[in-house]
Amino acid sequence: MSALDGKVALVTGSSRGIGAAIAHLFARHGARVAVHGRDLAALSAVRADIERAGGQAIQVAADVTRFAEIESMRHQIEGQLGPIDILVANAGGSFTKPGPLEETSEEGWQASVDGNLTATFLTIKSILPGMKQRKAGNIITMSSAAARRPHPQSPIPYAAAKAGIQMLTQHLATQVGPFGIRVNCIAPETILTERNQQRIPNSQKQALVDLHPVKRLGVPGDVARAARFLASDDADWVTGIVLDVAGGAVMV
Repeated sequence: MSALDGKVALVTGSSRGIGAAIAHLFARHGARVAVHGRDLAALSAVRADIERAGGQAIQVAADVTRFAEIESMRHQIEGQLGPIDILVANAGGSFTKPGPLEETSEEGWQASVDGNLTATFLTIKSILPGMKQRKAGNIITMSSAAARRPHPQSPIPYAAAKAGIQMLTQHLATQVGPFGIRVNCIAPETILTERNQQRIPNSQKQALVDLHPVKRLGVPGDVARAARFLASDDADWVTGIVLDVAGGAVMV
């Protein structure tokens, strides 16, 4: 029996990168996975890859900054797969460049908060009532090493929004523990997603490697394995933590 057999999992932002790796790994461990994203072609490829490997997946779409769209997505998942047992609120991103705070536009700040913190809040708000009713559930949020310590290359709006996700996670964990629901957060350092492979020059990659005691950069599978642990019964007495998946670059 696999670790996640029979569980229904929603992984937001899973058309590529970390989210796709989590969706693939959860499916390999027996979960029925709803993959979510805006790039429908990439999302379809993730779903097809899962199915070719013998897993079960559906693809769903929603703007996770709009509650009504998330509610519609939830109803679709429940109709096709059943109630959601595991939520990985992975959707997010950086919407501004690093720089002085006074040069940050209001639009960039709001986009960073909405695309990360508000999206996480609204997704949990939709899924949580069903979990409380069933007195069971598992929620994993996605923060960043940018929220664990200041760094000149971290955009302040992104870091602040991701830090908010950490506190949201811990407050929620205290509220819903009595309902049999665990809530944990993952804070990855630089991960060599498809986008970062193209964006980061090789010379800079080596400089980043040198900052990590483990002497390599992370890959999406590193985060996926952390998520699988938190989603499984192996972590049954773990809630309210921020798990740094950072190769030793963050030690708190």
